[in-house]
Amino acid sequence: MYERILVPTDGSDVAEAAVDHALDLAEKYDAEVHALYVVDIDSVNFSLGTEQVDRLKQGRFDEMEELKERADEATGVVAGHGADRDVRVVEHVSGGRPHKVIADYAEDHGMDLIVMGSHGRAGVRRALLGSVTERTLRSTHVPVLVVDYAEED
Repeated sequence: MYERILVPTDGSDVAEAAVDHALDLAEKYDAEVHALYVVDIDSVNFSLGTEQVDRLKQGRFDEMEELKERADEATGVVAGHGADRDVRVVEHVSGGRPHKVIADYAEDHGMDLIVMGSHGRAGVRRALLGSVTERTLRSTHVPVLVVDYAEED
């Protein structure tokens, strides 16, 4: 049923919850998992200079050490958990608008499923904040499994 599963990750607890589900499915269906870290260019424009933003737009992440470390750590966690479970993981870093990059990656690489975490916000808070998960749902025809993350008290 599933041969290639995409799990976007930013290294957060929300993303980690989705990783577990993606790896469970990958084990069951002998699927390959793609761990995707997206640098949100819109959100970093405010804090970086023009030269650095240009590097991001050109995909030259290796030239930005701190960013590269964060991305490698986030996708590396997925790869590490995958290795523990004998699941092949492909790591990828890209820049752009997260929902668009996720949808395009899924389409371009023949993903059968996208597994994403969500805070489960509702009402006004969701409407004001928007959601990468919700925008991804509206941007792709690839099935999306949304894993609701609830913080422990």
